[in-house]
Amino acid sequence: MAVASKTRNMLEGLVREGSLKWLLGKRGSFDKEFEEMERSPSAPRNWIAELSPIANIVVFRCSKILGVPSSELQESFNSEASGSIKHPSCYARNFLEYCCFKALALSTQVTGHLSDKNFRRLTYDMMLAWEVPAASSQPLLRVDEDASVGLEAFSRIAPAVPIIANAIISENLFEVLTTSTGGRLQFSIYEMYLSGLERAIRKMKTQSESSLVSSVRSSRGEKILEVNGTVTTQPVLEHVGISAWPGRLILTDHALYFEALRVVSYDKPKRYDLSDDLKQVVKPELTGPWGTRLFDKAVFYNSVSLLEPVVIEFPELKGHTRRDYWLAIIREILYVHRFINKYRIRGIEQDEALWKAVLGILSVQAIQEINSATPVQCEALLMFNLCDQLPGGDLILENLANMFTTRELDRKNDSRAGSGMYSISALDMVANLGIVFGTSSNNPKETRLAVGELSVGEMTSLERAVKESKNNYKEVVSAQATVDGVKVDGIGTNLAVMKELLNPLTELGKYLQFLAYWDEPVKSLVFCLVFSYIICRGWLGYAIALMLMFTSAFMVLTRCFNQGRPIDEVKVLAPPPMNTMEQLLAVQNAVSQTEELIQEVNIVLLKLRGLLLAIFPQATEKFAFALLSLALILAFLPSKFIVLLVFLDVITRYSPPRKASTERWTRRLREWWFSIPAAPVVLEREKHEKKRK
Repeated sequence: MAVASKTRNMLEGLVREGSLKWLLGKRGSFDKEFEEMERSPSAPRNWIAELSPIANIVVFRCSKILGVPSSELQESFNSEASGSIKHPSCYARNFLEYCCFKALALSTQVTGHLSDKNFRRLTYDMMLAWEVPAASSQPLLRVDEDASVGLEAFSRIAPAVPIIANAIISENLFEVLTTSTGGRLQFSIYEMYLSGLERAIRKMKTQSESSLVSSVRSSRGEKILEVNGTVTTQPVLEHVGISAWPGRLILTDHALYFEALRVVSYDKPKRYDLSDDLKQVVKPELTGPWGTRLFDKAVFYNSVSLLEPVVIEFPELKGHTRRDYWLAIIREILYVHRFINKYRIRGIEQDEALWKAVLGILSVQAIQEINSATPVQCEALLMFNLCDQLPGGDLILENLANMFTTRELDRKNDSRAGSGMYSISALDMVANLGIVFGTSSNNPKETRLAVGELSVGEMTSLERAVKESKNNYKEVVSAQATVDGVKVDGIGTNLAVMKELLNPLTELGKYLQFLAYWDEPVKSLVFCLVFSYIICRGWLGYAIALMLMFTSAFMVLTRCFNQGRPIDEVKVLAPPPMNTMEQLLAVQNAVSQTEELIQEVNIVLLKLRGLLLAIFPQATEKFAFALLSLALILAFLPSKFIVLLVFLDVITRYSPPRKASTERWTRRLREWWFSIPAAPVVLEREKHEKKRK
């Protein structure tokens, strides 16, 4: 009784003193629920002292959904959670997540929950509460029409409902939704997004149950995700060779179909399989009349099953937004099947992977509907497209595959299912949207997946892989900006840059040539005797190791002494401008290809200069450490063993036992190289340039 009286007095005091006025704003659902908690005789069981007022109200809602008092939820959390999760510094937020995950797992089992306004408001209020979960939290927000949530709250709660977001694309999705609101998500935009998702799901169900479903698609159980070419203002053309024909394009979860348009009907569909391993190539393509390459509005498709490639064109007056959208969603289906085939995912885990790709496409459709004025970068909102672009994206997919394996074990041992310590899976949720999908959806109770992508109070391996990959991606973007900044136009200018960059090697070559020609016999004789002695004594490896060690020491010392100082720019004397005839000749295809080749060589040289001068310290440290390691190997390992190891490495590089590791390390090396910025270049011209006649 004393506890009940104390809790009731605390609630009355909060209202009387106006402590909740900053929180509640206008009278709404929070006021009603707060008054309900105040009047309830079980108030002591529904008020958690460690939580803030808004968090208490959200937990109270969760308790009503689950049919148990808040105090019992707290007891369950205390018994299930580990000690680190129950630490006082994070207790309130972790307990709130626990209640949210349990309530969402139950509320999403209601058919059509996405259209329920109470469900939409609940998920949004969970984000609001996540930002100020503890009783000691500062009043950072107002629960009224101006309330908004930040990235961390959205990324933590939204992926708990897989139809809304997932852990891989949640950050990019948040950025798109908050483009016009200064990085804070308002409920009005959030509700528009969910409404768009609902309409996208309804459209997919309607299309999959309509006359568009042919006998081929229905026999495979395929779901239609997108259709184009049915409106005369947005035609679709299929190019095979130099011929083109209009028609209807259909994308399912397994294949791409094109139905040529006849007088009053469509021809038999051509099927381009995306699910089997047919070495498919899907990329943007240029099209034009009579085989010319003028308009960047088409998608190129080829596979080993086709005699010749197919080009599908999406004509539009300006831009290529429609082509980019179709290119992204076709690749998403292709990439998810590559993921399934690579990791040999079968059964309900295969359906789960397919649903992740399908939900991503539905999310893009919803975003396009509410943000039709601004082109959407579709690849950033499709998880398998994004993993193909991100550095370490293969590690994300590897963690995703491991998560599926964990689910298989959890399904056999149902100890964690429904515990609330984990979010729900996509397949466990979509069956309650009224959609039959895959083989496992027919018996959702028997094949229920135990856990989702999120875990209360800690980051899963998938989330850690995503975070690390996105951090590396920022470095790649920064490095790429330097690369773009040092690219110069013109064959003459690029040759001038290359000449300047190669000047140290040119001088070294001149000196070696000077010694080789014995212009000064004494110097040449000393050089000859010294290197002859080194080779005879077998000291060549030591000499190379010494040079590498000096190079490594030079880079480290350069980094230490040049830290904080301005970067030394490469000063290049630009050649005089070309006249009209020279410019016309430079436009020719052969010259353009030569220019690109020289440009790429310049980038390599500029990146090497950046490493030597420690422009990018992290890369310099790794490179210096690699040189030092190589120096030690050459110093202490006999040369015959080195030759043997090199031979074995080359000859066994793509053997079955090493193929996967070779691909992985090749990708790591390529990603590291892309993350290295290029040294800046400044072009200087002579004051008195002589014009060519």
